[in-house]
Amino acid sequence: MNNVQLIARHFVKTVFRSNVFIPVFTVWLALIIYAAVTGYTTYIRENKVRAAYQKKARESWEANPDKHPHRMAHFGSFAFRMKHPLSMFESGMESYTGNAVYLEAHKQNTVNFSEAGFSTGLLRFGEISVAMLLQLVLPLILFFLGFGAVAQHRENGTLKILLSQGAGFRAIVWGNSIGLFSIGIIFLLPVLVSMLLVVAIQNQAIPNAGLLIRSVVIAGSALIFLWIVSVVAICVSTAGKTSAAALLQLLGIWLIWAIVLPKTLQAIGSYLHPAPAKIQFETAVEADLLKLGDSHNPDDEHYKKLKDSVLRANKVDSVQQLSFNYSGFQMQEGERMSARLYNEHLQRLYDIYDKQNNVSYNAAFIDPFISFKNIAMAFSGTDFTAYRHFQQQAESYRYNLAQTMNSLQMKYISNKKLGSNDKPYSIERSHWTTFPDFRYQYQDLRAIAKQQCIALLSLLSWLLSSLCCIYYTSGKAKAI
Repeated sequence: MNNVQLIARHFVKTVFRSNVFIPVFTVWLALIIYAAVTGYTTYIRENKVRAAYQKKARESWEANPDKHPHRMAHFGSFAFRMKHPLSMFESGMESYTGNAVYLEAHKQNTVNFSEAGFSTGLLRFGEISVAMLLQLVLPLILFFLGFGAVAQHRENGTLKILLSQGAGFRAIVWGNSIGLFSIGIIFLLPVLVSMLLVVAIQNQAIPNAGLLIRSVVIAGSALIFLWIVSVVAICVSTAGKTSAAALLQLLGIWLIWAIVLPKTLQAIGSYLHPAPAKIQFETAVEADLLKLGDSHNPDDEHYKKLKDSVLRANKVDSVQQLSFNYSGFQMQEGERMSARLYNEHLQRLYDIYDKQNNVSYNAAFIDPFISFKNIAMAFSGTDFTAYRHFQQQAESYRYNLAQTMNSLQMKYISNKKLGSNDKPYSIERSHWTTFPDFRYQYQDLRAIAKQQCIALLSLLSWLLSSLCCIYYTSGKAKAI
């Protein structure tokens, strides 16, 4: 057995024999169990509620009798976002982005009903999730267990003895890093067990969730993250003159990486790239919509030109002579134009949000906590991109619904004007009962990997940097 293995084994034994390991691990285990159980029950409860409301919305849609298809377009429906099973591990932005949107013709509504909107002010302090414990609490524990690994031996004078017995600083740093990393894996095991249980329970129920691959990526990222934390703790302990100084430095590093830097970067992003308030955004959209004209008004200036061009193209004198319902065609054109306008405004807003997020996203190369958090949120389906993915699916469904109703109007509704005693035009209800219900599809894994390439690369760069740090620190270390 070489010196590295001996030192690693000695470090693990020392931690096990200490008076703090059992109490700390017991509290840690209790927190993990609490976070995992509450996360899983929240996932089950929320998805049950959302599925029930999605079913009610569908039943309400299908319960409509024979009527005019444009009335059905305005009747609309709802789209509910189902939580990803791994959201029990990392809640991310789930509580703030909303989970339901009302879908109607001519208008794109915002996603509403976030958990934060119905909660008390305590939510602003964060939720106790498994990922939060892994990202914030476990590094603090490892720093606490590792701060005296080398510095304490220097203070006690045993470091000289260790060096005189043939153990070089490189072996000491490597051995203690591996030992502390092994302790980190022990703390990680309950997390991995909880994730495996989720995969085993939910993988068959939701086969398209990519649970296994997502879990492997998160687990692999967690291992790299814990290795980085372990190396930082041992290198600081090796470079520190005293264990107290090493502990103080490690607490400062944790405070900067875990709290100060992420919050500061968010504030800088918002300052450099200010986003419009909701009322400003909606006012700008409404102003541009008015310029497009009113698709419900055949005498509108824009749509009058459209009508004239349609009549010329079909070589007829009036809309009554057309082979299709002209009002349906006009609604179809109006829907296309308004949807394009909404999408342009939304894209500009998203571009601002992307610029804000990129300030902290690109800082992953100077903060491994940001790297790991971004990866965990993305592969748990709880980041902002996952929210946008739902919004895009909901809009695609809304647009398809509105245009389908417009097509039905063009095909089945006559251009003839009704008399005062005539029965309103309507079509059979089977046309909307056969229209498919909204089904949320989770984001493709390849798309997630592409979006998180910087976070993945930064974590790998931190892994490489940790190896360089070991060699640099061991080369500069002194016995006294």
